[in-house]
Amino acid sequence: MRKLILAAVAGTAFALAGCSEKPAEQATEAAVEATEAAADASAAAADASGAASEAAAEASEAASM
Repeated sequence: MRKLILAAVAGTAFALAGCSEKPAEQATEAAVEATEAAADASAAAADASGAASEAAAEASEAASM
C-alpha cells in the first residue's frame, strides 16, 4: 500500500511538472518533496493502524476477563 501511494504521488508530481514552465530541476525537487510528504503520511497511517490494533487487542483481552 505504501509503495502504491508513493508511486501515485510521484507520478502525479511528474505529470504536473510536465505541464508547467518550471525548469526540470525544480520539478524534480517538487516531486521529491511530494514523495517525502506521502511517506510521512503513510508512516502516520501505519502508526495509527498499529495503535488501533493494539487498542483492539487490549479491548478483546479485557472483554475475555
